Amino acid sequence: MKKLKILTLEKEWYDKDEILMHASFQILVDYVEKEKPDKSIEWNANKVHKKAWSEICDLYKWWKKKRPARKDPLDNKKLKRPPIKFKKIPGSNFRKLVEPNKKKYSKYYKALEKSVKLEHKWYKEDQRNLHRLIKIRPFLWT
Repeated sequence: MKKLKILTLEKEWYDKDEILMHASFQILVDYVEKEKPDKSIEWNANKVHKKAWSEICDLYKWWKKKRPARKDPLDNKKLKRPPIKFKKIPGSNFRKLVEPNKKKYSKYYKALEKSVKLEHKWYKEDQRNLHRLIKIRPFLWT
């Protein structure tokens, strides 16, 4: 039995869609780095193989270099974050969140808005590249 060690995930809980993404690309990384198909397959044999190898290399580079280089504006250590405060609701045992001063923390809220947009953009990019990987699945052999 072969176990797949996913090097891009920490030992914590992840939703299955995220595990699927990382597992699929770990298989690609293992294929390129351990099986060394560039040495054992004649990728220039025809246009189909040439295109497949180009996709393999492009997806590998995207996963190893481009995707990890993403910068979320909320990761900025200098960004002043609003405090999380609660206020007691009179006549009950409950508390409600006190909304921070949005003007005072305007840079944070702009970064948050940008972060949400980037998250959507990156999700679409991940999805596109996962589809590309599935399309070249028949070529992942040595």
